[in-house]
Amino acid sequence: MNTLDPHHPEALAQVSDRLLSTEKAQRMAQFFGLLADTNRVRIVALLAQGEFCVRDIAVALDMSESAVSHQLRMLKALRLVRFRRQGRHIFYRLLDHHVLTLYEVVAEHLDEEDPETA
Repeated sequence: MNTLDPHHPEALAQVSDRLLSTEKAQRMAQFFGLLADTNRVRIVALLAQGEFCVRDIAVALDMSESAVSHQLRMLKALRLVRFRRQGRHIFYRLLDHHVLTLYEVVAEHLDEEDPETA
């Protein structure tokens, strides 16, 4: 329990109903933790360009098909990708525009020049 008095109680009162719950913070940490893997981020980056089958992802990223499939299972578990079957091939794409937007915003942010070092 926090026994400190706030410096700005009015400001805290205005945002108290919008504070992130512990449960949602845990889910978000799990989500971002899943993306803390170079290969998964590279797969997301490729899928941001379009839909690809496991073999094409493996070739593009110089990975084995089994490694790609493993990473895709993890991405699917957290609802980042979806798939469709066409004959014997399975094609993956990003689940929705939220995932694409998240990827694009982070990539853009990392490409920005740091104003403190410019």
